[in-house]
Amino acid sequence: MLELYHSINSVCAQKVRIALAEKGLEYREHLMTLRGDQFEPQYMQLNPNAVVPTLVHDRRPVIESSVILYYLEEAFPEPPLMPHDLHERALVRQYNKLVDEYVHNSCTILTFATAFRPWFAGLSGEEIEQRLAKSPSKQRTEYKRDVALHGLDSKFVRDAVANHAKLLTLMDTTLASGGPWLAGKRFSLADAAVIPYILRLDLLRLANMWERLPRVGDWYQRMRARPSVKKELLDRMRPEDRAPFEKLEVDPWPKVKEMAWAS
Repeated sequence: MLELYHSINSVCAQKVRIALAEKGLEYREHLMTLRGDQFEPQYMQLNPNAVVPTLVHDRRPVIESSVILYYLEEAFPEPPLMPHDLHERALVRQYNKLVDEYVHNSCTILTFATAFRPWFAGLSGEEIEQRLAKSPSKQRTEYKRDVALHGLDSKFVRDAVANHAKLLTLMDTTLASGGPWLAGKRFSLADAAVIPYILRLDLLRLANMWERLPRVGDWYQRMRARPSVKKELLDRMRPEDRAPFEKLEVDPWPKVKEMAWAS
């Protein structure tokens, strides 16, 4: 039996839901708000990092989204979401490593600097820190505190934009050499891992970041049309899930453009 603790807007949870859909796996879902329920003792026994997703398979938890992707591939190998070619398999892992080490925190920074910043409106730095204090990750707390106070003027934003640009450049390069998917001619865990972050850029009105990379734009449209993505990302978003992105008071693109296209 599979259980999934997740939230609709979590980019990490989104990639796992896509993999589950691609493999035709049903699961019992535990939908979380992430407004404090991730710190409840019962949940932290499953996931000491107090984040989503957490996959529970036969009553044993598996945490970390990229680890869950590889776990699902090994536990349920059909249909395969890892290429047979060794170089393409390495490319899948390269994408996941880039996401884990650079892109994910950068996504958090851009999201909290824009769409989620109103959650902290009117609070002092100390009050913001108190609200975030339960998080086991002090680094992520520092990111969120700084961007909540300074928005796109935060000292962390420039590197966040650069890390997304690095991902987009890798995508353009691999799509040019292998395509139409990120690790060759078949959909793979690389595509599942990356699409939530590209969708998030779009929701943040930053789709112009790949305006000069038409291959990335074409891939994005293929992904949006894919049944697993439509079912688990696009159709799952309720009005309350879309609201933070639809209420952006300031268009972030003019300021981000200066950073993204600085060279």
